[in-house]
Amino acid sequence: MDTSSLAAAMKQAVPWVRTNGIEFVEVAPGRVVTALPDREDLRNHVGGPHAAMMFGVAETASGAVVMAAFAEHLGKATPLVVSSRIDYRKLALGALRAEAVLDRPAADVVAELESGTRPEFPVRVTITNAEGVTTGEMTVVWTLRPNR
Repeated sequence: MDTSSLAAAMKQAVPWVRTNGIEFVEVAPGRVVTALPDREDLRNHVGGPHAAMMFGVAETASGAVVMAAFAEHLGKATPLVVSSRIDYRKLALGALRAEAVLDRPAADVVAELESGTRPEFPVRVTITNAEGVTTGEMTVVWTLRPNR
C-alpha cells in the first residue's frame, strides 16, 4: 500500500484525520510516519498541540501501520483498538511527527488469525517535534476481530 492510497483510505474511513489535516509522510508494511501541522485551532493553553491532538496523530499512525501491514487480510478481519497508553515526555510546540512501528511480526499475527484465534499485537509510536525531540510515546494494542 502506497502513501497516497493509504492516506485516501484513512481520510475516507476516519473523517477526523481529514478534519485535522494529518499528513502521511512514509508508509511501509511495518512502519508509518504521520505529521500534524502547527495550527492555532489545534493548540492548547500553552501554545502547543493539545494533548488530544498528540494522541490523535499517534493513534492515526498506529492505525495506518495496521492497515499497511494487514491490508490483504482486512476482508476476513476488522482491526480494533484493545487499549492504548500515552506518555507525554516534553512540552510539544509546533508541527509534530508520529512514527508507528509494528512491534510483532505480521506473519505471526496472521498465523494466529488463520488458526481461529483473535490476535492482539502492540504498535509503538514515537511523537517528535520539528527538531526531532521526543515529546511523547504511545503504545496501542490492536486486535484483528474475525469477520463472521
